[in-house]
Amino acid sequence: MMAVLLQEELWREHIWEQLLRLVHPCQEVQDTCRVTKSLNIFLEALEGVQSVIPKDKFLAITSAVFYQLSDDTKEHSEADRAELTHCILLQARICPEETVLFLQSQLGNEWEAGCVAALGLLGALARSDGQYHRSGLPGIPLPSGLCLHACFCASLAEPMMTEKLPQVVEAAQCLCSDPRVQVRRAILHFIKDVLSANARSCSAWDVVGHIFSEFSRTTGRRAAGDLSAQEAQEEGALQELCMDILGSLDVSVSGMTKLLWPRLLLYVVPAQYTGMLIPVSRCVQALAERGDLMVREVEELDPHFLSSMFQGPLLTPQTLLARLLVVAGSPFAGSELQAAALLLMQNLHSRIHRAVGAMWAAEIPLLLQCLQGKDESFLDSAEWEQRLLKFLGASLDTMEDEAWTKGLSCKLSQWLSKSPSSSGEKSFLYKALGTVLGACKEVLHIQEKLLQHLEEANAEKPSEAQGMISLLSHAAESNFHTVLDTLTMFASRLCKGQNRRIPRRKKMELDSRRAHATRSALILAHGSLALRASKEQLLARLEGDIVGNILLLYSCSCRPLALPAVERMFFSLGPQDLQNTLALLQSITNFSSAFQAVGDSACFNPSLKSKLLEILTDLLKKYYLGTPVSPVPLKVVLALEQLSKLKPSVGTKDMCDMLILCCKSIVTYPSAEMMLKIRKSQQAAQYLQLLQTSLKALGRLMVVLLETETTSGFFQNIVHRSMTSDNMWERKRALQTFSQLLAACEEHGRGGACKHFGSLVGLLVPLMCDPMPTSRQLAVTCLSSLLQIQAKATNRVIQTGDIGSLCEGLNDCSTVCQLQTSSKIARIVCRSFSLEHTIDFMMAIKDTFRKAKGMRVRAAGKWMITFLQMYGKDICRDLDLSPIIYILRSCISSMKHSTFMPFLCQAVAILTRCHANITIDSFFHQL
Repeated sequence: MMAVLLQEELWREHIWEQLLRLVHPCQEVQDTCRVTKSLNIFLEALEGVQSVIPKDKFLAITSAVFYQLSDDTKEHSEADRAELTHCILLQARICPEETVLFLQSQLGNEWEAGCVAALGLLGALARSDGQYHRSGLPGIPLPSGLCLHACFCASLAEPMMTEKLPQVVEAAQCLCSDPRVQVRRAILHFIKDVLSANARSCSAWDVVGHIFSEFSRTTGRRAAGDLSAQEAQEEGALQELCMDILGSLDVSVSGMTKLLWPRLLLYVVPAQYTGMLIPVSRCVQALAERGDLMVREVEELDPHFLSSMFQGPLLTPQTLLARLLVVAGSPFAGSELQAAALLLMQNLHSRIHRAVGAMWAAEIPLLLQCLQGKDESFLDSAEWEQRLLKFLGASLDTMEDEAWTKGLSCKLSQWLSKSPSSSGEKSFLYKALGTVLGACKEVLHIQEKLLQHLEEANAEKPSEAQGMISLLSHAAESNFHTVLDTLTMFASRLCKGQNRRIPRRKKMELDSRRAHATRSALILAHGSLALRASKEQLLARLEGDIVGNILLLYSCSCRPLALPAVERMFFSLGPQDLQNTLALLQSITNFSSAFQAVGDSACFNPSLKSKLLEILTDLLKKYYLGTPVSPVPLKVVLALEQLSKLKPSVGTKDMCDMLILCCKSIVTYPSAEMMLKIRKSQQAAQYLQLLQTSLKALGRLMVVLLETETTSGFFQNIVHRSMTSDNMWERKRALQTFSQLLAACEEHGRGGACKHFGSLVGLLVPLMCDPMPTSRQLAVTCLSSLLQIQAKATNRVIQTGDIGSLCEGLNDCSTVCQLQTSSKIARIVCRSFSLEHTIDFMMAIKDTFRKAKGMRVRAAGKWMITFLQMYGKDICRDLDLSPIIYILRSCISSMKHSTFMPFLCQAVAILTRCHANITIDSFFHQL
């Protein structure tokens, strides 16, 4: 009916007037759905009429509908918004130029809701136009993030934005710097719609660049840390939208290849776009699958642009590879971002180097599988770095291009110099640069880069010091001699002036904290180089260069400051001295371990070994009365453990002296009073862990020395004092060490401990009733080991019974139960006694009576009585009773404690019952 009336001019004017009356009330009523539907019916009818439409009336309708749609004070339903949007799109189909001009005019409006609505409608028009071009079929709407995009684009049967889209895009560019969040989001949605329609229309404005700029903008605002929770959430949503737009691009859209490639690569290198590498990787992979990265396709692009991109400083092949390597190697990037970097490398291999295509096609999928196997609970970043650096080295070997490799080292060197110490990627940069320098052949270039970064690094920061070591170690993989020569050169600079006069200012530089820290790092670097050296390299350079440089750097750091007293107040050497000491000890451990790995045929310089042992001994003496809990004794023991394995073996006297010092530093200290303070301190867990680690290291050292020492008697003498100490902590530490030693004797079949079986049992007996439960258990463990050692040495089966189950009784809080359990164990152990050990056993019991107190004395007495009850008759028959009587008489005459007197009396009574005459004669003969 409406279409018929519009054919008549008389009725047409009347309809326009009625329509305007219909539209104006629409602005005032809350429910506009019915009015909008009527308007849609009119516009659909008007579309089929060939007549001149009054522009003023058309503009009035457009304004009214647009006001309804953009009025943020009204809450429209999704259906209302769809009807209103459909009205605008119908008007655009009837009068495209007027509609587009009207919407463009709204972009300059300060009214935020109007800008957002206009951008949404222009995007919807572009999207529907692009849909027509791609399919030629109406009725297939595209999804979008804005509510107003859920419109009836399918009703547009022919394009009307093709010619106008470039000027629309250019008009929208004026809003790209708008700070309002809603406008920024609307611009991004508009760009998404334009890119989905016809990418050729974006030539007037780099819309892809705006996506990256917006991403960087949101990243910067979030990093500033001055946003509210809501603002931070909004910025995060914008970031996700940027990634979604780029990741969902359809590369088959007209003009997309020329728009993206190779401009997309401009955003790979800058660090602020790192988070966008995932969608960038997807786009590049999609282009690669279409073959759009092939030369025949790229030739259609601007050759001047291509030349400026790939030959300029911003995007050289080395720059591209360096950036992707850093992202792939960053432990903070996450596996998805790391995988994106690797995929970019694989898809851009022809742009990086022509020789790596086949190798990367085989190796990168393996790396990706490694990443896919990771999860958040298990991230072995060290292993991943190692695999990636190995891949880098293999790639450079495949290239066989010295000039290209030097260029890559220069690019990594530049980034390393600019990267702050706090940067998470700097650690990987050091290793990557070292790997690349290892692949270089030009000696001067390698030395130049190494010296540059050794001078630039601030070794006072632990990360920088470790970076220096990593750089040198990785470079030495293939250029060992060059790196060591460079180290020697740099070390001499740091130590020059030690024996000659130099300017006072230079002297202060050499004695600065930074210089001390640098020397410490270099000491560690020498040890690390030794671990990476081949057998030939190590034998040729260890004693003269590696060890020589280490001792030079250490002695230079330990010398007194050549400064006036007033100035010396500002240079506290305490921390630096400790740092250099720990570095020295770690390096000795490393190069000793490396030399040992060479094989049994190698023999270390005896005089150099003696010098090193002297240094270690002096350090133990220095820290013996120093800090109660210090890492130095532990590091000394670890160094001694490795150094003692080197031929020639350490002499018995030197070995004994070293062990005594080690025991004094680790077993004897801290004292009981200090242990009480340690357990109350905030660092209690750290201190106690250090003590436990030190004790285990001391036990391993004893095991090493046990392999070179023919007799093990001196081990007993070393731990004897501590096992009878009044300090229960010292007794526990001695037992821990002794248990390790006995376990080693048992494992290696060393029966030397059997010669001291009686005295060792006598030492352990009182400790089964020690106040500390751990000590009681350790004592039983040691006894079990002794019995097993004796069984192997005598080649007979010893009936030990179920000692393990009896240990539970020693954990009982009741001292009576502890004594009963101890007596049961005594009967089991005494069955394995040989009478030849009787005197040693009785002397150890006497020592307990003389030094111990309380339950330990009672335990010793119980064991003595048990032993005499079992072997009293045999003793009197097979042994001279005089020494035993002498031991008992000396106890009676010299000790006044009442605790052990009943045991002595009972012992004499047992012996008297067995052989009265002999016992009485021996007893009174010694009066």
